Amino acid sequence: MVLLAGVITLLLAYLAGSIPFGVIFVRIISGKDIRTVESGRTGGTNAFRAAGVWAGIFTAIMDTAKGFAAVYLARFIVPGNLWIEILAPLAAIIGHNYSIFLIERTEKGYRLRGGAGGAPCVGGSIGFWPPSLLIILPIAILIIYFVGYASLVTMSMGLITMIIFAVRAYLGLSPWQYALYGLLAEVILLWSLRPNIKRLLTGNERVVGYRARHHKNKTAQSRSVSSSSTSSS
Repeated sequence: MVLLAGVITLLLAYLAGSIPFGVIFVRIISGKDIRTVESGRTGGTNAFRAAGVWAGIFTAIMDTAKGFAAVYLARFIVPGNLWIEILAPLAAIIGHNYSIFLIERTEKGYRLRGGAGGAPCVGGSIGFWPPSLLIILPIAILIIYFVGYASLVTMSMGLITMIIFAVRAYLGLSPWQYALYGLLAEVILLWSLRPNIKRLLTGNERVVGYRARHHKNKTAQSRSVSSSSTSSS
């Protein structure tokens, strides 16, 4: 009976994670199909690119809610089972990244579209310990602003979660399974971001934040100097 309840919980968590809020909000706000914009992913970052700041915010909030809801779904259906409790938000992340609602046919067969998993990963962390948001969010803002890679922020979510709950487990404040959740979530995030990792290694990844403005200003100055030199000659 417990096994059946666990399977049902994970299936529901996956289905909840599969709800493509990015597709929905971008379609409502701009009429666009987010899957045809930039990376084609359905998360908050690409929703922002496709339809502006509000689409990005709404999408990020609802995608975060997927992981949060999965934790409480597990606690409600299978109370006290820590393994189902950490597997449920992982199922939500997988659903977010590979949504059954976004299945499409390709030349090689069928594939499932979705996001990269950062927001539902954070949602799971909040579900385990709500104050974790007060640690994760500032770090994410610092990374996006000063380092300048949105993909790196997503990659760091599982790692930060693992560190938070490893420390709490060491202090006897949380079960060690929560730290394992961070590790497993990190594996899923890295797998989904393989194209971004390749671009990071080759120096072709999109830059945002302070670095983007610095690069833009530097480019503008270089063009100004070049234009002045041409005029003088």
